[in-house]
Parts: sequence; structure tokens; C-alpha cells
Amino acid sequence: MISLLSKIFIKNRDDVTDSAVRKAYGSLCSALGIVLNVLLFAGKYIAGAVSGSIAITADAFNNLSDAGSSAISLVGFHLSSKKPDLDHPFGHGRLEYISGLCVAALILVMGVELLISSVQKIITPEPVEIGLLPAAILIVSIAVKVYMSAYNRSVGKKISSSAMLATATDSLSDSIATTVVLISMGVSYFFDVNIDGYAGVLVALFILWAGIGVARDTLSPLLGQAPDPGLVQRIEDIVMGREEIIGMHDLVVHDYGPGRLMISLHAEVDGRGDIFELHDAVDIVERTLSRELGCEATIHMDPVVCDDAAVDAEHKRLLEVIAGIDDVIGVHDFRMVAGPSHTNLIFDVVVPCGIAKTADEVRAEICAAVEAQMPGCFAVVTVDTSFVR
Repeated sequence: MISLLSKIFIKNRDDVTDSAVRKAYGSLCSALGIVLNVLLFAGKYIAGAVSGSIAITADAFNNLSDAGSSAISLVGFHLSSKKPDLDHPFGHGRLEYISGLCVAALILVMGVELLISSVQKIITPEPVEIGLLPAAILIVSIAVKVYMSAYNRSVGKKISSSAMLATATDSLSDSIATTVVLISMGVSYFFDVNIDGYAGVLVALFILWAGIGVARDTLSPLLGQAPDPGLVQRIEDIVMGREEIIGMHDLVVHDYGPGRLMISLHAEVDGRGDIFELHDAVDIVERTLSRELGCEATIHMDPVVCDDAAVDAEHKRLLEVIAGIDDVIGVHDFRMVAGPSHTNLIFDVVVPCGIAKTADEVRAEICAAVEAQMPGCFAVVTVDTSFVR
């Protein structure tokens, strides 16, 4: 259905890097989600009223909350597609994450309320009327939710939308929850055991688990999560694809919403090269990153000494020393300044984010190791933190 509707309503539907196309996909899926969830709510509410099942009623209100979630997502896609302005020069893309957070809050509130109702049903159980109509409605609901999960996941991957991927996960958990309700009806019918309240508790727990997952997936990019390793690898492949660039470091990726990335990094080049040719190569890399990744890229050019036997030898010895120190994952910007009594080895080291040691402790450990294992050499160290995984 989504493929057919996208052919009808979305122009240039394959150009998912276009913000207008992303907005159209998000709006289409959200609108369809509202319609299907409202229909499921109506059907399950009727089934719950007919059978007197708290589990079915709880599942019905779960679908109503999903309809509300789709409405919030629809508004979020609309607002996040607004163009940058003077107050928000990086655009409004993070509103998509904020809308996802609102969806998570709605799911969690609904889950808590349904959990309370289900516990009350366990304490004071009421008879449940089992019939063909409620069972048929639940079976149809499971099929519809599996379909919704599939199309949300497919479109979410296509347009790189964490909100839609979260909706897909929520739909899948809904189908599992409805299956639990259907099983409870079967148990009541075949074994004459009323587990309706307990099934309602399980449904509520599924809802809460889905809400927590949606909150986690949407809160992480707002807090500034590390970039996807696949994206980092693509950046490295593009940068190192130029023969003029012999190394890169200090990569930072800022996410201002889907399709709104700001990238900065340092590229090492041969210090003996022509400055204009090297600048031209770096400029081409920036343009390539922008074209292929849909981002804004800024590259700082670092000249390094190449083909100097003395520098290469000391650099190799230093790397052997650093290899024996925990938490250090890289060395860059190596320089050597020789003096009459000692040689200063000037360099930066990269450590992972969140290590127990402070920068001063790492620096002191490296300096002590260099002085002990490289007589006549002192280390002048700058400690950098890695912002990628």
C-alpha cells in the first residue's frame, strides 16, 4: 500500500536526500498510521465491551495512543522540515527527535494507566465472554500491526528516520501484546481459567517497554550520541581516497536532525607539498563529503614531516612505547625538536571518551614511559578525546 501511495503522492520519491521527499514519506506513513490505529481502536474497544475483557480494552487504548503518536510524528515531520532561519541557522531537524520524545511520554503514561487497571482486574476479577467476533478482531489486528511494522521499518531505513524505526518497533511489540491477549482468550475458553487481568498486565508491560525504547532512541541524538560506525568508515574512505592526504584525526560529527550533519576533521598532508595544490585537494574532499553524505564539512589541514629518517625512527620508537599504555588509541601531529641536552617529542594522543583517568594522569603516564624507555627524550603531550566509537 505504501509503495502504491508513494507513487501517487510523492514526486521524486527515490530522492530521499531531499528534505521535501523525507517530509512527504513521513507525513504519508504517519497519516496511514493514524487511520489504521483509529480503526483498530474502534474494533478492539467494541470487542472489549462485548467480552468484558480488560486485556482487550487495554490493547484498544494502546492503539489509540499509537494514533496519537502518529499525529505527533506528523506534526514533527512538518516542523522539522522548516528551512534554517536567523535564530536557528542549523535548521529545525531536531524537532523530529523531540516529537519522538513526546510519543514516548504518551506511550509511558498510557502504559502506567493500563497497568493499574489490569492489577485492579486481578484483585477483583470479572467474567469474560469469549466469542468469535473478539477473536477475529484480534487476529486481524495482529496482521495489521505486523504490516505496519514492516512498512515503517522499510521507510525508516530508506529515509534514515529514527522516529519511524521506533514506530516500527512499537508496532511489532503491539502485535506481540495482542497475541498475548488472544492466548488469554484461548486459555479462558478451553480451560475455563480467567487470566484476563494477568494478560492485561503483560500488555501494559509491553507498552512500557516500547515507550522506554522509543525514549532511548530519540533522546540519544538529542544528548549528542556518537556517530554510526558505518558513517565514520564512509568519511574515512572518502578522505583517505585522496593520495595527497596521508592521515586524518580529530573527527567530530554534529547531528542537527536527519539530513543535517556538520563534520569537522584534521587531514595530514606532506609539509613539503605545494600549498595551493594541497588546499585544492582538501577542498575537493569537502565537496565530495557534502555531495555523498549530504553534510557540511570543514577540514583543517595539518602539514607533517615526511621522509626524514631521524624523525621516522623516533616516531616508530614512540609508537612502540605508546602501544604499552592502556586507553591510548592513536597518536598524531608528531614533531621532533632536537636540543643540546635532550630532544622534545611533541605530539597528540587520542583516548576514548569516558575513561577513568584524567587527561593529566594520561599525560603523566606517557611522559614517564617516554623518559624511561627513550633516554634523552622528553614528551610534550596534548591529550585529545575521541568523539567516535
